[in-house]
Amino acid sequence: MLKAVLFDMDGVIVNTEPLHRKAYHLMFEDVNINVSEALYTSFTGQSTRAICEILVDHFKLSLGAQTLIGLKRDHFKYLFENDDELDLLPGVLDLIKDYYDNGLTLVLASSASMDNINNIFKRFDLNPYFVDKLSGADLKASKPHPEIFEKAALASGHKRHECIVIEDSTNGIRAAKDAGIFCVGYDSLHSHDQDYELADLVVTNFKAIGYPIISAHLNTELAQK
Repeated sequence: MLKAVLFDMDGVIVNTEPLHRKAYHLMFEDVNINVSEALYTSFTGQSTRAICEILVDHFKLSLGAQTLIGLKRDHFKYLFENDDELDLLPGVLDLIKDYYDNGLTLVLASSASMDNINNIFKRFDLNPYFVDKLSGADLKASKPHPEIFEKAALASGHKRHECIVIEDSTNGIRAAKDAGIFCVGYDSLHSHDQDYELADLVVTNFKAIGYPIISAHLNTELAQK
């Protein structure tokens, strides 16, 4: 029986990827590195710390990861405060309210920093719907490591087979599956070059996973095991 939903944030609740892309590329210019599109795409779903550690190692930078993190976050903060086009993804607020009104426990499990998470939740008044918010930046391992979803399931107070994850990235889907949790892959117009093969269910709009539909789907899955 479905009791909890563990949401990713970037690419599922809000599309901050264009802002992150701008912020990262401004930081790349700051430290004079040329990051290929293939390398940048491989970062999807990972925390800023993990990405910056990879960059320091890959480009043999004399600067530490913390310096890169600071540069990127300063750029993102400016863009976040000055970009009026930032909005929730279509249909996600209705989905959140649908789950909440049907008594599901909602937990956020995002690779974003807690500052970014709190800014998004404050801007769009999402706090009343969620019992907890977890940031991958506060954990030892980043997605695709399953730690964040293992902890999110614990935070929900329910067993993993009573939870689902909604993710849009290859790394996030792998993290959910390695945590032993049913995963919905959200393949939206904002998702680029992501592999959804490991997802238990792939959807292109949130109406396809409204409470009655996803609850019945999960019950069927559990009955077959």
